[in-house]
Amino acid sequence: MSHTIVLLPGDGIGPEVTDATVRIVEAAGVSVRWISHLAGQLAVEAGLGTLPAETLDAIKTHRIALKGPITTPVGKGFTSVNVGLRKALDLYVSLRPVNSLAGVRTRHTDVDLVVFRENTEGLYAGREHEVVPGVVEALKIITEGASRRIAKYAFEYARWRGRRQVTIVHKADVMKLSDGLFLKACQDIARDYPYIRCEEMNIDRCAMELVLEPTRFDVLLMENLYGDILSDLCAGLVGGLGVVPGANIGDTSAVFEAVHGSAPDIAGQNKANPTALLLSAVMMLRHIGELNAARRIELAVERVLSAGDVRTGDLGGRSSTTEYTQAIIDALPDAKEVRV
Repeated sequence: MSHTIVLLPGDGIGPEVTDATVRIVEAAGVSVRWISHLAGQLAVEAGLGTLPAETLDAIKTHRIALKGPITTPVGKGFTSVNVGLRKALDLYVSLRPVNSLAGVRTRHTDVDLVVFRENTEGLYAGREHEVVPGVVEALKIITEGASRRIAKYAFEYARWRGRRQVTIVHKADVMKLSDGLFLKACQDIARDYPYIRCEEMNIDRCAMELVLEPTRFDVLLMENLYGDILSDLCAGLVGGLGVVPGANIGDTSAVFEAVHGSAPDIAGQNKANPTALLLSAVMMLRHIGELNAARRIELAVERVLSAGDVRTGDLGGRSSTTEYTQAIIDALPDAKEVRV
């Protein structure tokens, strides 16, 4: 079966890691028609704005996109393309699996958790204004409907993936109305899944316990800003953003992306690590039913990292992007050898 997938190469190292990922996906035998579109800095330079209508229309039409890192200036310039995509396509689920990888040295070696972040509300709704000079007010938007649907997705994911515990992360003791509403909505959904243990935890305590003993967690469920912070904390437990995949999913579209930055300082030098985007592509392949290819790529990454002979600089090696990519292609197991 052939698939049509929208490809957003991104900025900085984006084109390099997307090219590497495309090579590996095709080497795994997946038939894909890639439709490339611009977003972010390259789109601005082309006079198309940060998020061209053609790009959005393509994702709406074909439903699936793979996105490289896109630059977002801090405090000035254009607004986040990532936030724009989530709003325009109603990608209300941010899904971040965090797993220890063999061969990647970290303090913890058996982390296996999933972070679910509500993607459309909270402070990231962008409702802020200057009341008087020197005083800015930001509104934290929480609705019952959005809270219930992210909770439903998280519990359904846990059910189908054999996960046994969901931790609702909040600060309802201080933000009694907003976080209180989120907590109540999630607890209401939890009652429909009596076979999945549900606990609730303040975000500050959760951050501490993640650092002390991350293996006690299974599925983490939280609102937008908390999810943004804790998902990166969790990535740090397994080696950083360079080895963690991500996805933004809605009812009709899904965008799979590397969650690290665009690293303009090494762009064009053949030094970039494509692992995060490649593992995001593995998630994408599972999403579209290419289970065998997804597992083969996953196993190839494990083989290369475990061997340790070929690694990019951020993983402690000296290999180029090209060399690392080829090593993964060479390590792909035969399709008949893999069970899914």
